[in-house]
Amino acid sequence: MANIATRDAYGQALAELGAINDKVVVLDADLSKSTKTNDFKKVFPERFFNIGIAEQNLLGTAAGFAAAGKIPFASSFAVFAVGRAYDQIRNSIAYPRLNVKIAATHAGLTVGEDGGSHQMLEDIALMRAVPNMTVLVPADGVETKQAVMAAAEYNGPVYIRLGRPKVPVLFDDDYKFEIGKGVVLKEGSDVTLIGTGIMVSKAMEAAELLAADGISAAVVNISTIKPLDHALITEMAQKTGAVVTCEEHNIYGGLGSAVAEVLVENTPVPMARVGVNDSFGESGLPDQLLEKYGLTAAHIVEKAKAVIARK
Repeated sequence: MANIATRDAYGQALAELGAINDKVVVLDADLSKSTKTNDFKKVFPERFFNIGIAEQNLLGTAAGFAAAGKIPFASSFAVFAVGRAYDQIRNSIAYPRLNVKIAATHAGLTVGEDGGSHQMLEDIALMRAVPNMTVLVPADGVETKQAVMAAAEYNGPVYIRLGRPKVPVLFDDDYKFEIGKGVVLKEGSDVTLIGTGIMVSKAMEAAELLAADGISAAVVNISTIKPLDHALITEMAQKTGAVVTCEEHNIYGGLGSAVAEVLVENTPVPMARVGVNDSFGESGLPDQLLEKYGLTAAHIVEKAKAVIARK
């Protein structure tokens, strides 16, 4: 299967969802070509609403649609959807537990040339701290489509984190996504690599490199950051005795922090976090940025060997 950006898969899923559920409405903040909500607009123009460059109004209007019985999907770039509209998300959506789906694209370093002002690296931390919010970070296009469908079926606020560039397809059509459940992509005995989003494919690459050095690495895809799959994380930590988390996000408040909370309460083992180390991004090509900020398979291998040495 060809590589596909999760934002592209999101647009395709919206168009399919609109055909089977007439309660779905889509809102955007004047970025529909980039967020791919334009796919929905083409087939259901009467259910598409461009709120303009006014993200607080975007989320407030989405709350109104939800209160009226619709299922709104509200989209913008992650830095705007979460950063500019946090108050509306907290007080107008999560507090009354309204059925709003916030699908934010262009998250993480791989926004690339748009630079640090647009590279949202704190959104998982913000959204997982909000009561009533479910947080999804799909790893590829197949999982994205299923996550969108699952979000539409779920009654309550959902944040879906999506990316700009094309990423490897990891799953086939037999894959079954379930909110709150992680998936073991590879069994291993020496260390567990836990990834989310685009870093799942990097973890798979790292596992191959480790295998060449005689190290058996398990790989786990955690596409639901909240509610987190405590049982699977605990089980894999007990099996391998060491954990490395991998995320395109600040190491503070994201997947690494969430996993550390589980481990310290249940199965304390040596652990390391691969992610952006408490800094903003900068302008550059996505692959260059991932290399500079330490988000590559080679960096995962280095961290894995270090945690194994601490066992």
